[in-house]
Amino acid sequence: MAARWEYPMLAADLVWPLRDAPSGAFALEDANAAPEQAVVTAVDRPVLLGYAPDKPNGRAMLVLGGGGYVALMAGREGVQVARWLTSLGYHAFVLIHRFPHAGTGPSAPLDDALAAMRMIRASGLTPDGVGVVGLSSGGHLAACLAAHYPADWGDVAPQRPDVMVIGYAPISTNAKGRTIVADKPPLPPVEKQALYDALQPDALLRPGPPPAFIVYAGNDPVVPVENAHRLGRAWQDAGGSAELHIFADAPHGFALDTPYQPVSLWPRLCEAWLKQVGFL
Repeated sequence: MAARWEYPMLAADLVWPLRDAPSGAFALEDANAAPEQAVVTAVDRPVLLGYAPDKPNGRAMLVLGGGGYVALMAGREGVQVARWLTSLGYHAFVLIHRFPHAGTGPSAPLDDALAAMRMIRASGLTPDGVGVVGLSSGGHLAACLAAHYPADWGDVAPQRPDVMVIGYAPISTNAKGRTIVADKPPLPPVEKQALYDALQPDALLRPGPPPAFIVYAGNDPVVPVENAHRLGRAWQDAGGSAELHIFADAPHGFALDTPYQPVSLWPRLCEAWLKQVGFL
């Protein structure tokens, strides 16, 4: 049975509830798993978990893990990523966002990510900028922070990150009319499919997007590499700068713990890129 957590939360240094909730609450697949391996299976109230560096560099990164918008790899693609980022001097914030379903609607994950960006910027901890690192569906969510908010969903002020790191994300190949798999059925629940239909960041990218580091596997069986090419072309067309790395042979969800393969080098490449663009 999944365990529902209040405090403490995944060994975080800071716990900031979002959206005026008195606290955050989410269910874990395994309450005994280490924070670095945690999987969130349900979210009652979104929460932002902060991890502090020993030597702050004045910047922060919002970390958005994957899970296909029906779960959240809060450990492998959240806490582990946060630990890496704090070792570089960033304040790292892992977002435990709501999932799109009948009780929340399709906009819930993006609304939570926008609220998280506002909260981080208002904290005073990061005077030199806020970036975002998103993997898998979290990479799709990250890219949406540089795109237009759907007009049908309302009028929401943008929260443009200063840099973006996006890994193996389903950018638009899950959207109706843009799949590359013939006769691909809609993804359940209906709110999840509605999210992918409305949020196509390559088609909705705002002009002048922030510098981006994009990393994919060329033979990814879950997220076709065409997503990487679509995102790279969109960045170029919008006048932005994107560094694109495609590893020929790597599993989906390679994250930070795929040893002994060339793809395991991507964090070092990303660190060099962050220095090159002046965010480290």
